[in-house]
Amino acid sequence: MKVLFINSVCGIGSTGRICTDLAQQLEAEGNEVKIAYGRKGTVPERFQKYAIRIGTDFDCKMHAIQTRLFDTHGFGSKRATKEFLKWAEEYKPDLLWLHNLHGYYINVEMLFDWIKKHPEMQVKWTLHDCWAFTGHCSYFTMVKCEQWKSHCSYCSQLRRYPACFAMSSVSKNFERKRKAFTGVKNMTLITPSKWLADLTRQSFLKEYPVEVHYNTIDTSIFKPTPSDFRERYGLQDKIIVLGVANVWEDRKGLFDFYKLAQMLDDRYAIVLVGLSEKQIKDLPKNIKGIQRTNSPQELAAIYTAADVLVNPSVEETFGMTPVEAQACGTPSIVYKDTACEEVALQNGNTVVPQDVNALYEAITGYKFNGGGGKKIK
Repeated sequence: MKVLFINSVCGIGSTGRICTDLAQQLEAEGNEVKIAYGRKGTVPERFQKYAIRIGTDFDCKMHAIQTRLFDTHGFGSKRATKEFLKWAEEYKPDLLWLHNLHGYYINVEMLFDWIKKHPEMQVKWTLHDCWAFTGHCSYFTMVKCEQWKSHCSYCSQLRRYPACFAMSSVSKNFERKRKAFTGVKNMTLITPSKWLADLTRQSFLKEYPVEVHYNTIDTSIFKPTPSDFRERYGLQDKIIVLGVANVWEDRKGLFDFYKLAQMLDDRYAIVLVGLSEKQIKDLPKNIKGIQRTNSPQELAAIYTAADVLVNPSVEETFGMTPVEAQACGTPSIVYKDTACEEVALQNGNTVVPQDVNALYEAITGYKFNGGGGKKIK
């Protein structure tokens, strides 16, 4: 069987690693596998045999500019998509497995027109967020918006990813997506949590069967991993409170960490992984900032060195970090009312209300056998 994945990245980031993990599994079962991706980033050498680039860096930049001006994310990249679909037509996949289609690299109308011309092709679509069924945003629970259930006409998050700073096309986007994404003969939707599955079943995608497949991790990598992390950063005797994200913003709880830094005494050290250079420069002095790493081995070492992972995200469709940390022997504290709660409870971790005081009480309620020692609740 020929399998074709489509995702924004390949082999890096959480969705990129999910795709390559699946690719390796399918290849081991005797299938031919390719991963089409569009975003800039170095594909790890061991995954380059799968990788097919959609467009170029220039194509992504033009799509992003178009989005900034006209709010047409997902409807640019026509030339790049045309060339890719010509290749896909020759490849003739038996199974097309979609992942993140947003990311400024593919035209979703052209893609789904092609899909609908091939009813014999099995199609799966793993949704990692809510972008597929809104007129603009990827998440809406923080702003308590429910327009997506019927028709998006206005978006209070227009300047959030995928940001637009000029003309809104929210209403038109919603209808274009509804028309493009409905009516596929042989498609199954997959979500990484019951939480996202419930939302999907309330959207215009409700015509499709929805399966819940929890994201998995490579436990040959995410396992207790000794390192000199504490020594390198001068944290030998500290209780490390760790936060990890691909992109840090307010919905991920960045400012809750700022508040925690003021509340925790000098026995504790907050370490945040995934920050930009500018964010690191602006950090309070008692928070250690580290830029994003695409090395899962390095991330496993950081998880292992930490005493507790805190994930204060208020919008999360799964949350890989608590699972990865748990595999490295580190407990997690997460907020209620996101998919993180569902994942954390399955792994015996701590769930607290969405309040920084509750985080503080949970962190200080842990007993530690010294810096880097075994965690005991």
